[in-house]
Amino acid sequence: MATMADVARSAGVSVATVSHVLNGTRPVLPHTRRAVLDAVEELGYTTNTLARSLVTARTRSIGLAVSAISNPYFTEILQGVETAALETGHSLLIADPHDDPGHERKVVQLLHERRVDGMIVAPSADPRGLIAYLDRHDVPVVFLDRVVDAPEADGGPRFDHVCADNAEPMSRLVTHLAGLGHRRIGLVAGRPGLSTTSERITGYRSGLAFAGLAYDERLLVHGDSESADAEQATEALLSLGVPPTALVTGNNAMTIGVLRALSAHGLSVPGDIALCCFDDFAWADLFSPRLTAIAQPGKDIGARAVRVLLERLAEPDRAARTVRLPCTFVHRTSCGCPSPSEEGTPS
Repeated sequence: MATMADVARSAGVSVATVSHVLNGTRPVLPHTRRAVLDAVEELGYTTNTLARSLVTARTRSIGLAVSAISNPYFTEILQGVETAALETGHSLLIADPHDDPGHERKVVQLLHERRVDGMIVAPSADPRGLIAYLDRHDVPVVFLDRVVDAPEADGGPRFDHVCADNAEPMSRLVTHLAGLGHRRIGLVAGRPGLSTTSERITGYRSGLAFAGLAYDERLLVHGDSESADAEQATEALLSLGVPPTALVTGNNAMTIGVLRALSAHGLSVPGDIALCCFDDFAWADLFSPRLTAIAQPGKDIGARAVRVLLERLAEPDRAARTVRLPCTFVHRTSCGCPSPSEEGTPS
């Protein structure tokens, strides 16, 4: 079996350089890195992860707990996490908490028992049990997509977060619709308790205010981030004495439910009602009409979360931070614009 010393001799470098390349512990010149990786492949060298973990108390593994992995948005995040983890020599253990606080606590414990070095978690609407477990066991964690309301005494965040901007992009959708003449703009919001839901509601209300429109609580319904619930919520909006002339949806799954409800009522988009959605997805451009949407940088969020977690592992005592990544306004035709003039403009 080939050893690290064999790889070093073949590549013409020191054993320390081989270690830096394989462990990502120090930058190495591209041609040197390539020589080491070529030697690793030629010799069939494999690292003894178990032996190394006994020495370093690190397994070079990351736990990822995200719900609705079938959701295209979380699939993109998963791709970003996986790519960044592999690039830094880390394996990935994945669990789905199903957005259930009790199950969330269990899967995080299972990941912890498998001795992952740290975790990346998209928390549920009630993460108290999760936070208690992480605090009790001092588990390094980065919260993904959703912000946990647990500030330090000085007002700063207790945990690292990586997520998209939510309020301003939602406000932009509302002001765009208002600019097209709509005065009754409904929102199908996500699950109560999630920071993404509250932030997008804030953006909705600020968009109305900016456009000089009064907030009407009857125009805000919750689709609980699911297609079927959003379909029922849309039915409630359409049953109003004066229904909305435009709708904004809080995520991609709810957009599908809204479209089902509109179709059941024989309403066309945008002829009878305009539609904009938070979350773009691969086939949004294939709908007729094409969906005007806010695109979140899922892969970038996942990759950044890995980098923030590795920084936390390297500097356990540094101050926590919240990283917000910008979204993109994707201007298509479901809003009622015949020929969009700004395709893919950053929000």
